[in-house]
Amino acid sequence: MPKVGMEAERRRSLIHATVDAIHEHGYSDVTMAQIAKRAGVSGGLVHHYFGSKDQLLAATMRHLLTELGRAISDGLSRAQTPRERISAIIEGNFAVDQFQPAVIAAWLAFYVQSRTTQNNKRLLRVYASRLASNLTFNLRAFMSQAEARRVAEGTASMIDGVWIRQALSGAKTDRSAAIGMVEDYVETQIAAHRGPDADH
Repeated sequence: MPKVGMEAERRRSLIHATVDAIHEHGYSDVTMAQIAKRAGVSGGLVHHYFGSKDQLLAATMRHLLTELGRAISDGLSRAQTPRERISAIIEGNFAVDQFQPAVIAAWLAFYVQSRTTQNNKRLLRVYASRLASNLTFNLRAFMSQAEARRVAEGTASMIDGVWIRQALSGAKTDRSAAIGMVEDYVETQIAAHRGPDADH
């Protein structure tokens, strides 16, 4: 009789193995057998839980998105002002457990697959919409609604761009530098809207 929680633990193990396998082999070349071997389970069990490689990647991305959302929520719970909330959103997008080479490689695979896989495309749209909405809401304290939307899109583009550049460079991750670049952009945009004509 299986132990209580064994299925959930196996699923987590397979998701972590997927992240590591994508980092080592690349999404196109990684196989379900390699993932199963890393997780210490049979290939049949992987198919039983997830069905296909695309479904396993989607489950992995849902897991990473959940972890990302938790990191952002934790930061937001401590923030007291709109500016602090913006920083919490930025910092959460570069959470220690997320901004790592293996996870970055998985995210890059997710972006590529989202072009042809509807489920992944939907997940990415939900993430992007939530990020832009949260940023816009807090940027509204410093500028008009239209400008807040524009700056939110710019900020989100910078966050995504830093992740993609990191994935392509293969260099050691520098979380502080990544956060600093995005913060510099936001602060420059906010400063441009300060003054007697600024819409608060």
